Amino acid sequence: MKKYKEGDIVRAKITSIEKYGAFASLDEEYSGLIHISEISEKFVEDITDYFTLGEEINVKILDISKANNQLKLSAKNVNEGFNSPRKKKIKETVFGFYLLKNALPGWVEKKMNEINKKS
Repeated sequence: MKKYKEGDIVRAKITSIEKYGAFASLDEEYSGLIHISEISEKFVEDITDYFTLGEEINVKILDISKANNQLKLSAKNVNEGFNSPRKKKIKETVFGFYLLKNALPGWVEKKMNEINKKS
């Protein structure tokens, strides 16, 4: 009797994340790859925007290699919200806080002038 079959939707735990996809384990016997093209209908720039290590998600079994119990998996259209990343990364500028540091004395002076005028 087969434990899993193509088309099944099952729970899997993310065990590794690579640039080309995420590896997931179904149990002690079966594991598989969610290729980057099987994460979302939209362009996936960074897989960590969709998965975290140890996270459990639903996946669809696309193909089974009976020789070594490895699976081709898909998260597309199986998990709510997977068509867009969960989190947005803040991109730092080259200047960082430098611009704020330079502007701060002017802001303080302006506010002090406002306070002194009220007194």
